[in-house]
Amino acid sequence: MKAKTPSESLTVLTDLVLPGETNYLDNLFGGELLARMDRACSIAARRHSRRIVVTASVNHVAFTKSVPVGSVVTLEAKVSRAFKSSMEIYVDVWIEDRQSGEKTKVNEGIYTFVAVDETGKPVPIPQIEPETELEKKRYAAALRRKQLSLVLAGKMDPKEAKELKALFLD
Repeated sequence: MKAKTPSESLTVLTDLVLPGETNYLDNLFGGELLARMDRACSIAARRHSRRIVVTASVNHVAFTKSVPVGSVVTLEAKVSRAFKSSMEIYVDVWIEDRQSGEKTKVNEGIYTFVAVDETGKPVPIPQIEPETELEKKRYAAALRRKQLSLVLAGKMDPKEAKELKALFLD
């Protein structure tokens, strides 16, 4: 199976925040944004694997700035690392200033998806070959996040998590 680059899975979704999607402060509901992020990540995962994909976990979400009603919101998702059947997808969320057009990053998230066959059984997927410095950074960090998750779930002995240990013992 031929490896792919993160850019091959790039998914860009742009949408407008409508009044019915906001809270009492006229900002986008967090849950609404999470749903949009999940959709963008799902498309990126499908583009990478060319298989049915299911959300396995939402590993990280950072709401750093509110998203006001009327905002143009752009989500950019792409696979940051592929494992056997699972893949980590990083999604960045931007809003656009209505007058200047300047973009501001307001949110980011890390999702894990698993590629499955028609019966729901995990299937192998292509590996990732990062190209840019940011892609290489996210690629390396994905392995540490996976190791941490496995250690916390009791599925990996902490002594075996070499990349994770290197953060603390270097």
